Amino acid sequence: MTEESQVTIPSERSSVENLDPGPILLFDGVCNFCSGTVSFVIRRDPRARFRFAALQSDAGRTLLEHHGLPQNELDTVVVVRDGRAYTRSDAALEVVRHLRTPWSWLYLLRVVPKPIRNFIYDRVAKNRYSLFGRKAECLIPGPDVRRRFL
Repeated sequence: MTEESQVTIPSERSSVENLDPGPILLFDGVCNFCSGTVSFVIRRDPRARFRFAALQSDAGRTLLEHHGLPQNELDTVVVVRDGRAYTRSDAALEVVRHLRTPWSWLYLLRVVPKPIRNFIYDRVAKNRYSLFGRKAECLIPGPDVRRRFL
């Protein structure tokens, strides 16, 4: 991923932007850690604000392309919210920001300088498969949350 972790979208509207007003979390669908993170978010997002898409999915690739992000680098989660795409530690902070308390308090980590946050994020992202493993295929959501997946 590029050093920049926030990308502003062009002024033109696409069908992708009109999917839902809530934030969209793009994740590596074959990564056990990433899929576990999605499950964690689902359980702590009682208002069901977040929508989800695997980076490898058609919807994920379309969103990446729309926001000018590479489609072949899957080393970050991406949060798309209010016309912006957040990556790396900014994306993680956007996730916790919208969760219920006490998890939302982690947003206070925003005061940590971005280079430090991204250094830590990058170490976890680089080693996520060796630490947590990977699946042969993307997460298949249960029927109760399937509507939240793009």
